[in-house]
Amino acid sequence: MERHLYLVRHGQTMFNKKFIIQGWCDSPLTATGRAQAARVGAFFRHEGISFDRAYASPLGRTRETIEQITDMPYTCDNRLKEFFFGDCEGERDVIVPAESWGDFFVRFGGESVQQLTDRMNDALLDIMGRDGHNRVLAVSHGTACQVFLERWQDTSAITVEGIPGNCSVMHLTFDGEAFSLREVVEQGEMERLLG
Repeated sequence: MERHLYLVRHGQTMFNKKFIIQGWCDSPLTATGRAQAARVGAFFRHEGISFDRAYASPLGRTRETIEQITDMPYTCDNRLKEFFFGDCEGERDVIVPAESWGDFFVRFGGESVQQLTDRMNDALLDIMGRDGHNRVLAVSHGTACQVFLERWQDTSAITVEGIPGNCSVMHLTFDGEAFSLREVVEQGEMERLLG
């Protein structure tokens, strides 16, 4: 039986707005970010989408986001955390290289892109393989979502470039072995749909 994963990036944060690197360090949602998360909840209700289980990264911005989306209980999973930038955490994002990061942040005590990809992939394969997990909500982070989507681009119905927008909804199906990205719903589309 095909299962459904609804992967959501957290809402806009203070650090997003100020162009500050936030991996494992944290900042709160802005008023815009809270409104974005509430809109995701309204979108799911409008579409009649409900969940068997819900998961979030343990960072405050993802917990705040999921609590705006739904009042159902959720589980925090460390593997859903954002990319770790090491000593570059909290710095202005102008220091981030424009090209592929690869192992760039390892020299600063951070992780490699491959480590993040493996961590996210292991987490979501594990979660979606559990009994009673037919329709799952998971709230994570921009780069974490991006590398996960890139990992499964060859089996996906559609592909996306770059980091999904704040509080975008990525709908993937899971057949027990592989994920397939079916749809990405950005905030603008939700606004139009909800009026």
